[in-house]
Amino acid sequence: MGIFDTSWVSMKSFLGKRGVKDEIQTFDARNISPEIRKSVEELLRKSKDSFEAKNAKRASVAAEPLAIWVKANVKFSYVLEKIGPLEAEQNELKRNLAKAQGRMDKLKTALDEVDAKVASLRNRFETFTKEAAELKIKLDRENETIIAAETLVTKLDGEYQRWNQQVGELAAEIQELPKRALLGAGFITYLAQAPEDVRRNCLKSWMEALTVEGFDMRRFLSTESEQLIWKSEGLPSDDLSMENALVILQINCIEAGSALRPFLIDPSSRATEWLKTHLKENRLEVINQQDANFSTSLELAVRFGKTLIIQEVDGVEPVLYPLLRGDLHAQGPRFVVQIGEKTIDYNEEFRLFLTTRNPQPEIPPDAASVITEVNFTTTRAGLTGQLLANTIQHEKPELEVRKTDLLKTEEDLKIQLAKMEESLLEELASAKGNILENKELLDSLNKTKASSTTIAESLSESVRLQASLDQERNTYLPLAESGSKLYFVISDLAKINNMYRFSLAAFLRLFNRALTAKQDGAGTDHRIKALSQRLKMLVYEYVCRSLFKADRLMFAMHMVHGTRPELFQENEWEHFTGMLVADVKSDGQRSAPSWVDQERGQAVANFRSNFSQLYSIFNLDDSSLWSNFSRSSECENEFPSAIDKKTSLFQQLLVVQAFRPDRLQTAMGHFACKALGMQELSPPSVNLKKLFESETIPSEPILIVISPGADPSQELQELATQTIGSDKYHQVAMGQGQADIAMQLLRECSQNGEWLCLKNLHLVTAWLPQLEKEINTLKQHEDFRLWMTAEVHPKFPTILLQSSLKVTYEAPPGLKRNLMRTYESWSPEYVSKTGNVVRSQALFALAWFHAVVQERRMYIPQGWTKFYEFSLSDLRAGADIIDRLCKSGSEVQWQFVHGLYEFAIYGGRVDNPFDLRVMVSYLKQFFDGSVLSSQSRNKRLGALKLPSSTNYRDYIDAIEELPEFDKPSYFGLPENIERSAQRIVSSQVISQLKILQRADVKASKFDKEVWANELGPVLNLWKKLNSGANIIQARVSPPSDKTGQELPVVSFIKLEYYNAIKLVQSIHQSLASLSKIIRGTMLLTSEAQKLAAALLHQETPLAWLSNWDGPEDPIQYLRGLVSRAIAIQTWVDKATHNTILRDTLDLSELFHPDTFINALRQQTARELGVSMDSLKFAASWKGSIQGAKIQVRIGGLLMEGCSFDGSRLSENQRDSPSVSGIPPCVIGWIPKDAPDAYSLDDTISIPIYTSNERDRIVARMEVPCGGNKNVWLQCGAALFLKTQ
Repeated sequence: MGIFDTSWVSMKSFLGKRGVKDEIQTFDARNISPEIRKSVEELLRKSKDSFEAKNAKRASVAAEPLAIWVKANVKFSYVLEKIGPLEAEQNELKRNLAKAQGRMDKLKTALDEVDAKVASLRNRFETFTKEAAELKIKLDRENETIIAAETLVTKLDGEYQRWNQQVGELAAEIQELPKRALLGAGFITYLAQAPEDVRRNCLKSWMEALTVEGFDMRRFLSTESEQLIWKSEGLPSDDLSMENALVILQINCIEAGSALRPFLIDPSSRATEWLKTHLKENRLEVINQQDANFSTSLELAVRFGKTLIIQEVDGVEPVLYPLLRGDLHAQGPRFVVQIGEKTIDYNEEFRLFLTTRNPQPEIPPDAASVITEVNFTTTRAGLTGQLLANTIQHEKPELEVRKTDLLKTEEDLKIQLAKMEESLLEELASAKGNILENKELLDSLNKTKASSTTIAESLSESVRLQASLDQERNTYLPLAESGSKLYFVISDLAKINNMYRFSLAAFLRLFNRALTAKQDGAGTDHRIKALSQRLKMLVYEYVCRSLFKADRLMFAMHMVHGTRPELFQENEWEHFTGMLVADVKSDGQRSAPSWVDQERGQAVANFRSNFSQLYSIFNLDDSSLWSNFSRSSECENEFPSAIDKKTSLFQQLLVVQAFRPDRLQTAMGHFACKALGMQELSPPSVNLKKLFESETIPSEPILIVISPGADPSQELQELATQTIGSDKYHQVAMGQGQADIAMQLLRECSQNGEWLCLKNLHLVTAWLPQLEKEINTLKQHEDFRLWMTAEVHPKFPTILLQSSLKVTYEAPPGLKRNLMRTYESWSPEYVSKTGNVVRSQALFALAWFHAVVQERRMYIPQGWTKFYEFSLSDLRAGADIIDRLCKSGSEVQWQFVHGLYEFAIYGGRVDNPFDLRVMVSYLKQFFDGSVLSSQSRNKRLGALKLPSSTNYRDYIDAIEELPEFDKPSYFGLPENIERSAQRIVSSQVISQLKILQRADVKASKFDKEVWANELGPVLNLWKKLNSGANIIQARVSPPSDKTGQELPVVSFIKLEYYNAIKLVQSIHQSLASLSKIIRGTMLLTSEAQKLAAALLHQETPLAWLSNWDGPEDPIQYLRGLVSRAIAIQTWVDKATHNTILRDTLDLSELFHPDTFINALRQQTARELGVSMDSLKFAASWKGSIQGAKIQVRIGGLLMEGCSFDGSRLSENQRDSPSVSGIPPCVIGWIPKDAPDAYSLDDTISIPIYTSNERDRIVARMEVPCGGNKNVWLQCGAALFLKTQ
C-alpha cells in the first residue's frame, strides 16, 4: 500500500486516514511484490503470535480481521504468483477476449445492423411476397379469364362464322324472299297440273327472269322430316308426288275463298289414300259425289268445320261453286253460304278436297277458274323414282332403311343443333355480371360446342353416307328406267285402240313379280340385266294377251323402239316409219340397181338419198352379190355374209323394207325377236282357268275384249261350273232395261262370293261409268269375280279399262276352225233333219262358203277390198233359205240360193262390184247341182271331200281332214298371196307405228314448242319439195275456151294444171301461216287451228282433201301433190305442142286420171259425131285398136294377183313378185257395135285402182285371160297406178 513503515505510529496514522476502509477493501493483492511479501512474511514470523486471531482481537477489534486479511493477502500473493502466468495468460486471453469482444461488439453492431436490415428486408419481402401472391392470384384469375375469353372467342368463332354465314344467307334470303315467295306462289297457282319437265323448264325460266339461284321448291315449303312423314303415310316418294303434296297442303292452310281448292287428278288413287291418312286427325269425312246423301254430308261438313274429301268428281257439281268461289255473306258475327236452296252457317275450319281417278276429266272453264288442278298422273321421271324405291325395297331393303334412318337422324341432328344454338343465344343474352366468370355459361358453351362439332361431323358423315347410299341405290337405276320406259311404251297403245289401256297398279304388280326372280349370285349388273329381261317378258306376255293378234307385231316393234334406242342410228326409225323427208331430186337421175323390181324405184331412191353411206356399205349396186337375196323366199336370212357383219339388224330391216317389202312382216318379227331376246313373238294362248288361278283378284274385274263372231260364254260357263258351281254363276246380256238387274246382281254376288258375267258392255257405254264407280265402292267377298265381255268401242270408259284385267278373245283363224264353230252351233239333229242328203250337203256347202268369205278377209285388200261384216246372222239366214228350198222335196233351185245370197244375205254387205263378182263365182262353184246331189260319190267341195249322207259325224270327219293352216288355193288366191299379205300387214304395222309417234297434244291448246317439234317435219318437207320448183311463184289464170274449139283433153290438162298450182299455192299459204304462228309473228286463227289439229294427228286436213282426194298421210299427200304438179307441167307442154297423144303417158302423174279417160271419151265422141253413151272403152296390147279415132299409149301400170305378158294372164308362183309391171297398152273409145280387140270369152274385166289399197277405181279394162274366168276373179287380179 506504499507504506513501508511498520511501526505502530505509522500504522495508526494509516488507519486513521480517511477512506482506508475502501483502500483495504479495494486492495489488489497483485500489487504485492515478492520483496514486500518476503518482508511481510518476515514480519509475520517475527510477530507470529501477534497475528494470531485471538491475540489480535485483544489488541483491537479491527486488528483481528486485518491480521487475517494480511495473512490472506500473503497467501493470496502466493496464489497469485502461482496463477500469475495463468493470470497473465488469462489477462492475455482477456485482452484477446476484450479485443475479440470489441470486434464482436463491432460485429454484433454490424450484425444488428444487418439484422435490422434483414428484418426490414424481410418485412419488405413479406410485403412483396404478399403482393406477389396477390398478383399471382390475380394473374391466375386473369389467365383463367384470358383462357375463358380465348375459349369463348374460339368456340364462338365457329358459331360466329356460321351465324355470320347464316345471317348473310338469311339477309340474301330475306332480300330474295319476295322473289322466292313469288316463285312458290307461281308454282302452286300455275304448275300444279303440269308434268315434271314443264315444271322444271318453267321454274328455270322464272328463276332466270327473277335472277334467283338455287331455288328448291321442296326445301322452301317443307322440311325433310315432313316429307319422311308423308312417305310413311303412303305418299309415293317421287318428286312429282312430293311437290303435289306441298301444293295441296299449302292451299289447305289458306281459308276458303282466299285460294282455289285442290282438285286431285289421281288415276292410281295412291295420293287420295295418302290424303285420307294425313288428314285423319282433322275430323275427316270422305264421300262420293254420286252418293245419295252427298248434299247432307256437304252441309254438315260446312256447318261443323269438317275436312271433306269428295271422290269420283267427274265434273264439278253446281252446288259446290259458292264454296269454291268463297261466296260468303256476313250475318252479324258469323258467315253463311248458299248450298243449293239452303243458307248454311259457314265454319272457318271447313276444308274441301276434290279427287277423281279419271286421267282426263272434262273441267269446264268456269270450274277451272275456281279450282287448283293437281295432277298425280304418273310421269316418266316420277315412275322411275317409284320403281327404284320398289326395287331397293325388294333387293336391298337395308339401303332404304339406312337412307330413311339417315334422313331422320340428319333431321333430328339439325333440330338438335338449332335447339342448342337457340339455348346458347338465350344464355348469352340472359348472362349477368362478367360473362367470362360465368362458369355455368362456359360449361354450357363447351358442351354445346362439342355437341355441335359432333353434330356437324355427323351431318357431313351423313351427307357422305347418303351420297354413297345414293350411289349404291343408283346401281339399280337402269332397271327402274327400263321399267318406266316400258310403262310409257304400253301407255301409247291407247292411240291405236281405245281398249288398249293399262293401269299403273297392274304394271307395278308385274314389276314386283319380276323382282321375285331367283338370285343366281352372279353380281348386281348381271342381276339387273336378268330382271330387265324378265320384266320385258312379263310385260310383253301381259300386254299381248290384251291385244288382238293383228296388233302384236306392231307392239313388239314399238317395244323395241321404246326400250332399246341404242339399236337405231340417227334418222333410221324416222325413215322406217316414213317420217323422214328424202331429198330425192338430187338423186333422181340414178336408176335403181338392175336386180331390183321396177316398182321399188322410188323406195330405193329414198333409201339412197337418206343413207348414202349405208347404201355404199351394203354395195347394193352389185347384182351378183345380191342375186340370192333378190330371189330368195326368205330373203331376211340371205344377207351376204360380208355385209351381215358390218351392219346392224335394223339396217338390214331397212334394206328389206326398200327392196323386198313382200318379206317385211317376217323380217320385222325376226328383228323384234332378236332385239327383245325372245324365241317367238306369239305368247302362250289364253286359258281362262289358268288366268283365274294365277292372276285374278276380287277387286279387279276381268274384261274379255271379243272380236266379232267370237264368244267366250261357253268356256266361261264351264270354268264357273268346275270352280264354284253353276248355281253360283250368273250372267246378264246387257241391253235395254238390263242395267238395274245387273247392278242388283253385282251387289249380291260381291257380297255372297259368287261370279257374275256382264256380256256385250259395248252396247251400254253410257252406263259404264256408273258400273265402274259401283265396282270401286263394293266390299268384295274373296271368292267374288266379275267377268265382262265387250267388243271394241271408242267410248269405252278409260278408268274401267285401266282397272280391269284384259284379255282378247278372237275367233281362231283358219277354215277348219271356222267350219268347226259352225258345226258346233248346229246340233246333229239339225244337220240330219228330214233325212235329206242334199239339204245336209247344202248346209255343208253353206258352212264352207261362210268360212271362205270370212277367212278371205285375212287377205284384204287382195282378198276383199275392205272388211265385210259377215256374221253368224248371215249363216242363220242362209241356213233358213236352204231349209225352205229343201222342204218341198222337189229339185232344189240353186239359182234362188245364188240370187238371195248375192242380193240379200251376204251380197247385201258388199259394195264393191269386183268383190261381188268374186262372191258370185264362189256361189256358182259351191252351190252347183252337179256337185250337191244324193247320187254324187267322191265329189269334192273345194278342198273338202263331200259326204253323201245326213250323218253329222261324217261331216265332222270331213272337216277334220283339213290341215290346220289354210292354203291360198282354198280361196282361189295365188301361191304368192303371202307376199302381198306381208306387204299389206307390214304397211299397216308401219302406219300404226307412225300413229304411236304422235305426241299426246290437244290442238285446242296452242303450245309453241310442241307445235314447232311436231309440225317441223311437215314444214321442212314442204320447203324441200318446193326448192327449185317455181310452182309457188307461178301465176296462172283460170282456163277458158271462149271459142269452144279447144280439145277436151287439152282443156282437162290445162284445168288440171290450174287446179294443181292453186292447190299448191293454197297449201303454201296455210303452211306459211302456221310457220308464222309458231314463230309468234301472227295470231292463231280457227282455220290454222283446224289445220294444225289434223297435222298433229298426222292426218291430211279436210280442206286439202276437198281439192284433191289424195293419201290420208299428210307427208305422202304433199309428196304426191308436188310430184304431180311438176309432172303436169310437162303434160301442158306436150298438149301445147299437140304431142300429148303420141307419147306414152303415165296416168299416175294426174290428180284425176278417171277424168282424163272421160275427156278422151268426150273428144272421141266429138270427132266421131256420136253421143258419149254410144262408146265403149277398149284396150289392146297388139298395137292399134280397130275403130278407135283417138288412141293413147298408157304405161306404168302394175298388176297384183297374177302376171300379164301382153298376150294372156298367167298364175303367180310361190316365188313370183307380189306386184309386177305390165307392158304398155293402147287405150281408146270405140263405138259399141265395133268389134272388140279380143274375144269376150277370152277376156276378163279387171279394175284399175289409183293405188294398191284398192279404194278408188279409175277404169275397168278388158284383159286377155285365156278362159277360166273364175280363176282370175278369185285370185284378186287388179291393176293399179304406180305410187308417185
